[in-house]
Amino acid sequence: MLCLVSLAALAGRTSVHAQKPASPAPSCPKEMAHVGDYCIDRWEAHMVDVKTGKPLSPFYAPTPALMKKAWNVWELDRHHVGDAAARAMPLPPIPAWQQTAEFSPKAVSAPGRVPQGYLSQHLAMRACEAAGKRLCTESEWVRACRGRQNRQFPYGAAFQRRQCNVYRFYHPAFILHGDSSIGHRDPRLNLVKAQGKDPVLRLTAATETCVSDWGDEGALYDMVGNLDEWVADESGVFVGGFYARASTKGCESKVSGHRPSYYDYSLGTRCCRDFVVEKKKPPVSR
Repeated sequence: MLCLVSLAALAGRTSVHAQKPASPAPSCPKEMAHVGDYCIDRWEAHMVDVKTGKPLSPFYAPTPALMKKAWNVWELDRHHVGDAAARAMPLPPIPAWQQTAEFSPKAVSAPGRVPQGYLSQHLAMRACEAAGKRLCTESEWVRACRGRQNRQFPYGAAFQRRQCNVYRFYHPAFILHGDSSIGHRDPRLNLVKAQGKDPVLRLTAATETCVSDWGDEGALYDMVGNLDEWVADESGVFVGGFYARASTKGCESKVSGHRPSYYDYSLGTRCCRDFVVEKKKPPVSR
């Protein structure tokens, strides 16, 4: 009898050890959507300081030197361009701490935020890396934009005006400077309101009709319009179109030929990262 009990106990222990560990669970952070073998930010990036987490002004390039340069230049030049209303428009304020401290950008993805403009590709890459992510490749970005139904536009197969914040008839440089081709680093540009009420640059996810659908894996907002977005291409490529770009190409909209160091008010980004598999501990033997 004792022998039989021992064999039974041994069999029980053997069956526990023979159980296979649970399959690893795939994981993307909650602010990202799962697309194929990578994760991508659901919203355009805004910036915080990598050390303190304090938000950076989205109306200036997110480095101390470039921020100060823009302020010094445009605090004077704004009085000499545009009509009386434009000349009277003040520069957007800079948080007091940001005026005196050293800071470095970290990309954050969240709804209801002013997306960061004035990004060079170098700054976009640096901000994504500070967040533990990276710039998306062009092919990753386009695939994500087209959604699970593989459409040229987030909302369908054909261009429709006003579905995304693109191809607007109000160019902020023309409104402020009387010329759409000049002054593209003026910190006031993304604060312009069309017809005095509708902001040319909208908060992330404010355009509810511009959503790239990935079902349970997450919805992606503003991949067409709002801001152009840098991708990882050494030749300098940004995609998607910004609010005043006269583009009807949707997810295929692309601009190349700018150096990675180039930046202006219309340039933002969103980040990607490789798909990470969470390792779960095997069940404990008893």
